[in-house]
Amino acid sequence: MSERIQKLLSQWGIASRRHAEDLIMAGRVTLNGKPAQLGDKADPAHDRLLVDGKPIKAINRPRNLYLLLNKPKDVLSTCEDPRGRKTVLDLLPSDLQQGKGLHPVGRLDRNSTGALLLTNDGELTLRLTHPRYHLPKTYDVWLEGHPSDEDLEQWRSGMDLDGQKTLPATLEILEETRDQTHLLITLTEGRNRQIRRLAEDLGFVVLKLNRRSIGPLKLNERGKTLSSGQFRFLTPAEIKFLKKQVNLR
Repeated sequence: MSERIQKLLSQWGIASRRHAEDLIMAGRVTLNGKPAQLGDKADPAHDRLLVDGKPIKAINRPRNLYLLLNKPKDVLSTCEDPRGRKTVLDLLPSDLQQGKGLHPVGRLDRNSTGALLLTNDGELTLRLTHPRYHLPKTYDVWLEGHPSDEDLEQWRSGMDLDGQKTLPATLEILEETRDQTHLLITLTEGRNRQIRRLAEDLGFVVLKLNRRSIGPLKLNERGKTLSSGQFRFLTPAEIKFLKKQVNLR
């Protein structure tokens, strides 16, 4: 059965749908010997579909993989970097770096650390990053200075970001020192550098940001903690929960 090429590439774990569109527009995808166009459809059982010269066939489809990684600082949440900087895929064993189509779901900026989901399940990636679904993510955030009760209430209730109000958030002060405040923040959306930008709007600098959990996926699970740069495979129960959250069988 024919499907849109970007959907096929995501199902095959080659790229997320958005990245697949970039591949098509960059001329890296060909269909039956001609450059593919956005909107083209293909059937891997009958059509010759290539990405970077490599054929995509039904028998080549990798099994779905789901990993939780503890991202270190100064590592990019992307599959490749034109400047040669270290990416999250560089932290994986060689057998997971090539031919499996693993990619990060969402991002942590370069200076942030913590829980990051990697998968080659393109449909799950699409749904988890869709604004319709609100999977809670919890962060440890260290601010320079001490926000007032009014600052925290404003952050909790929602603030303007790029002309759109943010969704309500949960904020709790865990510790205060002479010049820093340690917050526990739970968000149900993931807009670009959201925590850092809102803190800046309130007049504070984020000194450190670490994501401790994505929904039920925790760095510290059953007494075991993923060290920086380490990963683990998700359990069947965790995979089932994520799919249920986004209405995916």
